Amino acid sequence: MRSRSVRLGVLSLTIAAGVLVPVQTASGQTPTTDYTLAVDAAGRGATIDRSMYGVFFEDINRAADGGLYAELVQNRSFEYDKADNASYTPLTSWAPTSLNGGTGTATVADDDRRLNERNRRYLKLELTRGEYGVANSGYNSGIRVEKGKQYDFSVFARTDRAAGTPLTVAVTDPAGKALADPLRVQVRGDGWVRYTGTVRARESSALGRLALTASGGGTLRLDMVSLFPRETYKNRPNGMRTDLAEKIAALKPGFVRFPGGCLVNTGSHQGYEAPNWERKRSYQWKDTIGPVEQRATNANFWGYNQSYGIGYYEYFQFSEDIGAMPLPVVPALVTGCGQNKATDDPALLRRHIQDTLDLIEFANGPVTSTWGKKRAEMGHPAPFNLTHLGVGNEENLPDEFFTRFTEFRKAIAAKYPGITVISNSGPDDTGTTFDRLWDLNRNAKVSMVDEHYYNSPQWFLQNNQRYDSYDRNGPKVFLGEYASLDNKFGNALAEAAYMTGLERNADVVKLASYAPLLANTDYVQWKPDMIWFDNQRSWASASYETQKLFMTNVGDHVVPSKASATPATVAPISGAIGLSTWATSAAYDDVKVTSADGAQLFADDFSGDDSRWSKVAGRGSWAVSNGAYVQSDQAAENTLVTAGDPSWSNYDFSVKATKTGGKEGFLVAFGVKDTGNNYWWNLGGWNNTVSAVEKTEGGGKQTLLQNDTKIETGRQYDLRVEVRGRQVTLFLDGQKWGSFTDDKVAEPFRQVVTRDVKTGELVVKVVNAQASAARTRVDLGTRVQPGATARVTTLQGLPDDVNTAFTTPIAPRETRFSGVSNTFTYTFPPNSVTFLRFPARVRG
Repeated sequence: MRSRSVRLGVLSLTIAAGVLVPVQTASGQTPTTDYTLAVDAAGRGATIDRSMYGVFFEDINRAADGGLYAELVQNRSFEYDKADNASYTPLTSWAPTSLNGGTGTATVADDDRRLNERNRRYLKLELTRGEYGVANSGYNSGIRVEKGKQYDFSVFARTDRAAGTPLTVAVTDPAGKALADPLRVQVRGDGWVRYTGTVRARESSALGRLALTASGGGTLRLDMVSLFPRETYKNRPNGMRTDLAEKIAALKPGFVRFPGGCLVNTGSHQGYEAPNWERKRSYQWKDTIGPVEQRATNANFWGYNQSYGIGYYEYFQFSEDIGAMPLPVVPALVTGCGQNKATDDPALLRRHIQDTLDLIEFANGPVTSTWGKKRAEMGHPAPFNLTHLGVGNEENLPDEFFTRFTEFRKAIAAKYPGITVISNSGPDDTGTTFDRLWDLNRNAKVSMVDEHYYNSPQWFLQNNQRYDSYDRNGPKVFLGEYASLDNKFGNALAEAAYMTGLERNADVVKLASYAPLLANTDYVQWKPDMIWFDNQRSWASASYETQKLFMTNVGDHVVPSKASATPATVAPISGAIGLSTWATSAAYDDVKVTSADGAQLFADDFSGDDSRWSKVAGRGSWAVSNGAYVQSDQAAENTLVTAGDPSWSNYDFSVKATKTGGKEGFLVAFGVKDTGNNYWWNLGGWNNTVSAVEKTEGGGKQTLLQNDTKIETGRQYDLRVEVRGRQVTLFLDGQKWGSFTDDKVAEPFRQVVTRDVKTGELVVKVVNAQASAARTRVDLGTRVQPGATARVTTLQGLPDDVNTAFTTPIAPRETRFSGVSNTFTYTFPPNSVTFLRFPARVRG
């Protein structure tokens, strides 16, 4: 990337792609710039609800089984299946084992001798000689046990041997060395019986195995093999892993959104109505309650099996245990997350609406009600006090979704008028789906709309004022999912800067949750994540630390304040050009690039070879064919090839494009720095349903322009992109298709001030997301009498710092500052989040 420097007082800055980036001075000292922060310390802005910041839990990245759910045995009921994951078998995580030369066979059966209709498979051990059985390796590298701690074992078993079958339960290392004293169980009778016992670890290990061996001949049947740490969060049976639950609780979240996310409303059309033992059924709450051995397992949207060991009862109980409001999300019978299907079955819709009414009764109903009684039978007679409920998630079919949402809302309002029913605005921060859903929600006077977006750090720095212009009398916003697409401290700084805008607009943004919450380091489908873990330790990301700082220092209302801005100069869009496809084959021809004054910068009619184009190995199959540049692999995604000079600016780029097959259309790139930093015109994207201009920075995308253009196979299109400064105009077949100006400044200095009424303190929250120190003159006015000393909490590091299992460079530092007065100066460190708390009594 080429850049240029400009001198602004004592602040040295690098300007690249319109981004203002402070750099070190020639002397190696950190530069400083001056700011002012005027605070109306006696004033009152928007009220901030106690529940504003919460957490979003979805079973992604093995967040539940092998994660928050404390069960140590993987595939405990032998229900794993290729429908869950192509590599699975019913014996995944199990291996044969024997003692003293024991022999036998271990197979998984599914017949009328099953444990129950939803727990269909079981292990059948045919014992021929000695001690023979199976061993489970748990999650990650093995089962974690700690010296001196107790672990509760249970199994459902039956035997056809009249004298009974002795079963030995042992926790060993991979070589068979005992990590705990063995437990011996005598299985009697040919009916399913639950056997229990406890083992105490005499050594610590993260590589443990749970071995079950039996002897005496005959057939032994086993199901629901479980090993649970005695110590769970709040000592709940069937409970949560302590260290993970404690980290979540330490955030003091105002709500818990569950169980998804894409988990809620995806799957096949038939998934909404499939029998509850079949795979790829949509997530339905009634499948997840009652005794765990009677719950179904299901194919998880994220590519593995989910046991429903954490079900709706456990979600409600956990929310209560950490003092958070439960916020469940139910399917709206319209798929989301890249799938575009709507279920047109009135009876099925009525059934799902009734299921949702039953869910509210399960949460809030008296013990005399049908579902309130079931809650009480599970151990919680008192209601869970459900007040909010989401319907649907990231639907791409706005009208179909809203038709069904309206039916849910109407039924809930009729029976439970106190419940806030939350709609959504699709999967993006802008675009035709977003606009259409907001129109529908606004016109119907919906109470709250769930927005989701994952964007680059630059986007978050540029869009701090997003909610300043939202209608104060319209639907409130639930920002249910947001993050800046990495776990570096630079990402956390951008998110923290954005959160100052959320708080400033707390009258509009009523709820907000970073996403996702958890990631098992060995099973990652999505990144970034707040809390990372393996089977023996957990650690907080830099984003966790910034979220925690905001969540535990919210305040009761905003205090009006205004800060000066960082001096900025915006450079023109510059970069090379590119061609790409996504699950599509296409032919490109007559590529031309000319400067604004008409001089030719580049031309290729593909009468020769493709030596002027740069490819990424393994991405597509590009070749010159019949005078065109053809990408022929219809399975390949993001096949970007590039040409030209990264310093180009103020140019016209034209190309002829023909789709020859596949799902989508064309991707024509400009302003290309590299594969993670560019713009592209995405024609016929999202399975040829939408066209858009997308900007990628640091690997994170944002949509700048969108419409419903679709691309025909076999038709040649003339495409032209005109770049002038930071304005871009796009032409399709000679007609103007659209234009945009990308001139937002990524302001690195952001702040918000709130008041904690109970303590009488002002909380001054400042994010300085740049390499320069921010020397700031703070003026509190004359209407308050501040205390002289502030409690200071600072997060500071380098933008590339990442917290890991072994090092945590980003952690809060507590200090004191004794220079507070009505007017004082404080220097906020480079790349930092700083909270100053000090008393400020309003005069008179």
